[in-house]
Amino acid sequence: MAKSSAAAAVGGAMLGAAVVGTSSGAFTVANFGKIDASAATTTKGQRFLAARTSSEVSMGGLNVVGGCALAAAGLAAATVTRRSRRSSAAVSSASSVVSVGLSSSVAAPQESYFRDQLVARRAELQESGAPSPEETDAHMKEIEAYAKQALAGAAAAMFFTSSMESAVAYPIFAQQNYANPREYSGKIVCANCHLASKLTEARIPQSVLPDTIFKAQIDIPAKYGKRMQPIADGSKAKMNVGAIAVMPEGWRLAPKDRLPKVLKKEMKGLSWSPYSKEYPNIVVAGPVPGETFEQMVLPILTPDPNTNDKVFFGKGFIYFGGNRGRGQVYPEGNQSNNNQFFAEATGKVTAIDGLSVSITNKAGDVRTQQLLPGADIVVEVGEEVTKGDPITTNPNVGGFGQIETETILQDMNRIYAYCGIAFSLFICQLTLVLKKKQFEKVQLAEGF
Repeated sequence: MAKSSAAAAVGGAMLGAAVVGTSSGAFTVANFGKIDASAATTTKGQRFLAARTSSEVSMGGLNVVGGCALAAAGLAAATVTRRSRRSSAAVSSASSVVSVGLSSSVAAPQESYFRDQLVARRAELQESGAPSPEETDAHMKEIEAYAKQALAGAAAAMFFTSSMESAVAYPIFAQQNYANPREYSGKIVCANCHLASKLTEARIPQSVLPDTIFKAQIDIPAKYGKRMQPIADGSKAKMNVGAIAVMPEGWRLAPKDRLPKVLKKEMKGLSWSPYSKEYPNIVVAGPVPGETFEQMVLPILTPDPNTNDKVFFGKGFIYFGGNRGRGQVYPEGNQSNNNQFFAEATGKVTAIDGLSVSITNKAGDVRTQQLLPGADIVVEVGEEVTKGDPITTNPNVGGFGQIETETILQDMNRIYAYCGIAFSLFICQLTLVLKKKQFEKVQLAEGF
């Protein structure tokens, strides 16, 4: 029974590993056979699972999920089977131990030296190059962790593909390709892929105090209920939005445990995250539905220069960027289908086959231009076109915009000093006015 269950478990694990797509077997079964006659009852037919190096997993949708699940199930069954065999072997060996008193002159049988036998068996296994039980357990844990990671990755991929129902705006593209999202010229790198320019507005307080949470509101206006953009397959979908905020050094995203309830309600569940570990003062959000988050609320925690010598009181600049819809260029440099296409040659349109437009010039050369799904072709067969003329409509209704704002990190000592100076000036002016009135009364009394 143990052998059949072990074979089934190993077979399931090997089948799952094969589906995952490893270049070599995820594990092998090594039969070390009999070690000696005395241990035949405990080690006969003992098998160990030894991990091997596998190639990178090539996930393919549901096949990967099924394979990983099958591999994990097989590995779990193999682990349970091996543990049950160990426990039964330990019980059978322990039952054969003979207790002998200290005063007895009878020699202890060989079966009583159970620990010595285990040590000997371990030494023989090491000499034969077989992994130890501890190494095998470690390999099993690594394989189980690998299977869990594969399952998690496959689930994330399925969620990613199933959520592609909106014209998305992904700040993650900038995070993957740019260490700093703001160039030396001041341009935010989102504009490298989102070529259309749209209005973005931001509102922040004129001045803020140290170690204080304040609200920044980013407006990304558009007619999200009416305007639709093409997604990858050419069908129309509603636009999503994304935003980025570049704050001065030392400024941070406000922690959740310090957010007031009113501010949490205004955020509507919007989640902001740091751009990277190197730049915690830069935060991004999105993609999120444009109809819900046309106005984004960002909670900002100001630093305290009294405790941080790298931060100073005074004016600070915050750069905001807001994007709606898909871009026109992918990070790799290739063109997306959210573009208007233009004629690549001068001549007559001789054929339109689906998304292919053939243009024949005066010399008789045919130039076939392959379009992408999403835009509508506006030329007809027999029409004369010039190089650079639009041959499709422009499906892009989104775009990117950025704005620069400023605020003052105010020192309370400055406010106290200002209040003191203002009050002193007020008293001085009041004293002068009273003295003037008194002088006028004296002049009237003396007849001047």
